[in-house]
Amino acid sequence: MIENIIVSKVRIKLLDVFFSNPGELYHVRGLVRKIEEEINAVRRELANLEKAGIVKKEPRGNRLYYWLNLSYLYYPELLVLFAKYSRLGGQIVKNRNRIGRIVYCVFSGKFVKRLARKEDEVDVFVVGDVVMAELAGLIKAEEERRGREINYTTMTEEEFVFRKKRNDPFLESILRGSRVMILGNEEELLR
Repeated sequence: MIENIIVSKVRIKLLDVFFSNPGELYHVRGLVRKIEEEINAVRRELANLEKAGIVKKEPRGNRLYYWLNLSYLYYPELLVLFAKYSRLGGQIVKNRNRIGRIVYCVFSGKFVKRLARKEDEVDVFVVGDVVMAELAGLIKAEEERRGREINYTTMTEEEFVFRKKRNDPFLESILRGSRVMILGNEEELLR
C-alpha cells in the first residue's frame, strides 16, 4: 500500500487530491476542508511538496493557490501510482476478486489526466471474466464523482486474443493510445 511508501497521511491525502484533478488550482483552506486535516499540517505538507517540486504556488488576492507541477520529473510515475491507489483504480484493485478474474485493466491517459476525449474513445478497458454488475457499480460511483459518463468496455481473454490476432481496429485504437495499466502486465498486453 501507498501508506508504506509515503508515511505522512496528510501528504497522501494532498497528493490524492492533486493527482485526481491534475489541472485544478486549490487554496489552502479549500484543501483543509477537502481532506479534513488541521491547517498547520496541510501548510507544512504543501511546503514540503513545493520544496520537492511536485506542486507550485501563487498568491492571488489574499489567497495562496497550489497546483500540480505537470513538468515535475516524476509526474508520470506518480500519476500512475495514484491512478492505482485512489478513486476508480483503487476500487478496482481493492475489489478485483469480486469483479471476477481480471487479466488486464487499462485506463486511457486522457481519463487519468481528466482530459476531454472523443466520443468513440474508451476510458476504461478490462480483459477477463468480469462480473458486469460489480464493475458497473464501481463505474457508476466514479461517474457520479466526476459528473460525466465513463466509456468502458470489457472482453473475455479469448475475445481479446482473437481480436488482437485479427488486428481489430477498435482494439488497436485502445492499444495504440496513451494508457495507464491498473492490473496486468503491459508487455504481455501488447505482445
